Amino acid sequence: MVDGVVGTGGEPESSDSLRTFGAVVQALREHAGLSREEFGDRVGLSKHTVASVELGRRMPDPTFAERAEGVLGNTGALERAAQHLARQPGLAAWFRRWARLEATAITLYTYECRVIPGLLQTEAYARTLFTNQLPPLNDEQIEAQWVARAERQRLLGERPNTAFAFVLEEHLFRRRTGGVEVTRELVDHVLEIAELRNVEIQIMPTVRETHSGLDGPMQLLESPENKWFAYCEGQRGGLLISDPKEVSVLQRRYASMRSQALTPEDSVGLLQRMRGEL
Repeated sequence: MVDGVVGTGGEPESSDSLRTFGAVVQALREHAGLSREEFGDRVGLSKHTVASVELGRRMPDPTFAERAEGVLGNTGALERAAQHLARQPGLAAWFRRWARLEATAITLYTYECRVIPGLLQTEAYARTLFTNQLPPLNDEQIEAQWVARAERQRLLGERPNTAFAFVLEEHLFRRRTGGVEVTRELVDHVLEIAELRNVEIQIMPTVRETHSGLDGPMQLLESPENKWFAYCEGQRGGLLISDPKEVSVLQRRYASMRSQALTPEDSVGLLQRMRGEL
């Protein structure tokens, strides 16, 4: 099936249920005599991610409650509580299910032709995007969106065993969204992230006679159970795709784009040249 999740807003929502759920997880873990690291090893999460769940900062992935139940005594409390979880503040309704999968992905591929992907954005760049949204957002909504984005960005540091790959259009940097200073900081930030062992960044040149991604942006991920999902986003909604046949089509397109884009080394060279031009 093709699983579509459509929404129209990114307003903050209550996180009381997240904090309550996290407190229950922590109480059951401590009752079982497990450290966060020991518990994380048994459910396939880092101790930092366990801490984020227990503190109510992170939405657990769809299978967390089931995995945790087996470790914490099969009381059924977590699975019942998980049914009432409110979503992360600042995330658009259509994006939330993908964000839950993203939090535990072991492979994450991104192609973007509209804006720099959220995982790579600086605060100044992200706030530029938020302040230019229509209908306009108020200060509270902008702050909630940035907090949610900054939380997502922790994935790059907390999941060193996850393979991240990005194919980005050259014009995303040449547009100079937010101005020269914002762009200069953005390029420096992307160059820094490109040095991580588990991150690969490729630039798709503006002049390219063949291009397999002309249908628009896409994201692909592999879950800890080695199942692949895809996500495609438009102006006012997104589509979460789980049908293996549909995902396979997008995987082939992404693989083709990786061969059409500059190599990671040449991409870094291009970014450095663009940085020198600013």
